[in-house]
Amino acid sequence: MSYPFNLSAEMNPAVLPLDWLLETWRSDEPGEGSFPSITPFRYTETLHFSHVGQPVINFIKFNAFHAESKKPLHRECGFIRIQPGTNRVAFIIAQNSGLVEIEEGELTGQQLTLHSTALARTSFAKQPYVQQMSRHIQLKPDGRLEQTISMALEGQPLTQHLHIPYRRTD
Repeated sequence: MSYPFNLSAEMNPAVLPLDWLLETWRSDEPGEGSFPSITPFRYTETLHFSHVGQPVINFIKFNAFHAESKKPLHRECGFIRIQPGTNRVAFIIAQNSGLVEIEEGELTGQQLTLHSTALARTSFAKQPYVQQMSRHIQLKPDGRLEQTISMALEGQPLTQHLHIPYRRTD
């Protein structure tokens, strides 16, 4: 796949603490999805993080597929920003379901912990509506990236929804 921007741009110093995320990651084993209102499922996912020299990290795609049927599931794209001079981080995310999120939190070493601060959706988004999201991304000592996402819906408390490990692709 070709991208309409220069991937060889010098990285903006503001986002150097996030350089460990750059490149493409693929799940090396299926992730687990569950929630009280759905049947548990397994899924695979590809992540792609890049930069174009601006003080943001782009995530061009988070593409998830059902592990057995290979049916497409969710898609996300957006940006990661760091508040200059701090470890405060924001994810700005658009999902193919019609949900748009702002998640804010902290970068500690090679670990991001984020919680939704704003959610918006299309007027015809699927119910029950998402009320809250949290995300934990960590680079493990063995080089694997892990992501855990928790979600709260109307009438359901914040509950772990997704967990998946990734390996960097070559």
